[in-house]
Amino acid sequence: MRLAAIALVAMVAACRSMQPAGPSAVAELQPTKGSSTSGTITFTQAGDKVRVAGDVRGLRPDQEHGFHIHEAGDCSSGDGMSTKGHFNPQGKPHAHPSTSERHAGDMPALKADAYGNARVDATLDIISVNAGPTSVIGRGLIVHAAPDDYKTQPTGNAGARLACAIINRKS
Repeated sequence: MRLAAIALVAMVAACRSMQPAGPSAVAELQPTKGSSTSGTITFTQAGDKVRVAGDVRGLRPDQEHGFHIHEAGDCSSGDGMSTKGHFNPQGKPHAHPSTSERHAGDMPALKADAYGNARVDATLDIISVNAGPTSVIGRGLIVHAAPDDYKTQPTGNAGARLACAIINRKS
């Protein structure tokens, strides 16, 4: 009986600590011209933060790649340039995603393994899946060829665009 009570208390505590998932969005990364990079990334609202999770393949093995939300949800150019610049509704400088003074579109780098695959699982505080000025819905998502230096303004010197997606609300 005592063991069952302890288990019940532990289960209740675990349930309280779990934050219910809010609205979500998905981005299906498609290769730009001459690239083979692709993947699927989800954005899930969790309170005032957004969990960004997914997999990307076709990257340069054992290398970091810049990864950003861009202003325009438009992949029609073939090279990803139609997504325009980084999503920056608050007019902040480009910086590492761990700092508060950064573009809303600044995200952690993708780190490819020996096979050219990367997994992202990050929680970000400036963006939103809900309606509003920091909403990612309808924005572009870009994987870059080079690492982001998190210093060069306004792009991070992350190079060519390897994959492009439009972030769409999940139905």
